[in-house]
Amino acid sequence: MPPRWPRKPDRKDPAFRKLDDRMNFALHVALTTSVNSGLWFFHNLTAASWEWLPWLTASWVLVLLVHLIYISAIANYSENPPKST
Repeated sequence: MPPRWPRKPDRKDPAFRKLDDRMNFALHVALTTSVNSGLWFFHNLTAASWEWLPWLTASWVLVLLVHLIYISAIANYSENPPKST
């Protein structure tokens, strides 16, 4: 069951921004795990050597870690976020 929002969704609402960022992160985690597990499955099925696959997985996990650090420690969910110019 999808999450329900009690009022009209608006990116100016700090609680909605926080929820939206966390759902976006969850989508990225799901995409990363599904693509990487599929790649590793076919890598183990074939006799070909995919030297690039560990690098791809490690770099994708690093990007996810940076994304997690951003949404949990850096993102500003205050009522009046600074305006970008």
